[in-house]
Amino acid sequence: MGQTDTRARIQGAAAVLFRRHGYSATGLKRIAAEANAPFGSIYHFFPGGKQQLAGDMIRTSGTEYGRMVLALLDSVPDPVESLVRAFEAAADDLAAADYADACPIGTVALEVASSNEVLRIATAEVFEQWVGTATQWFGRWVAEPKAAQSLAYSMIMMLEGAFMLSRATRDPEPLRIAGRSMANLLHTAIIQTGED
Repeated sequence: MGQTDTRARIQGAAAVLFRRHGYSATGLKRIAAEANAPFGSIYHFFPGGKQQLAGDMIRTSGTEYGRMVLALLDSVPDPVESLVRAFEAAADDLAAADYADACPIGTVALEVASSNEVLRIATAEVFEQWVGTATQWFGRWVAEPKAAQSLAYSMIMMLEGAFMLSRATRDPEPLRIAGRSMANLLHTAIIQTGED
């Protein structure tokens, strides 16, 4: 196994553990054990330790998750139907993971928002990236840029809030409801665009 494999295993283990347990509850020894990597290799690849590893995980996982959501949204030609399907897929995935794996940065974002400025900035950057990408996607059907951005924010807020409710209640229904609500918002915005 090469250095690239070890680094990837560390990143993968950190992503799962931070997503499931948060930043504070995840120790470097546990990450090393889960990655089947020597403890010292974490500092070899991430000299800034846990904070650097978490920042890397936030940016990497956040970007990958954003691409996955966009691929789901682009998998169906009808944008309203694609929103419903994307939220349905999130509900199914969360239930299949026994409510342990939701948004790759949501758990950390809530935890570090007022306690770790470096990681707060990393999560804010990922959310900004998601808003920008989603704004472009909604802009295909809604000509007014502010309306497209509002839909983008709404989608992310509904997704994050529904993940939290679904995990707390161990029920995928909040995600399904959020998907239908988001689809209704887009449908209304498309009708209004056609009336202008």
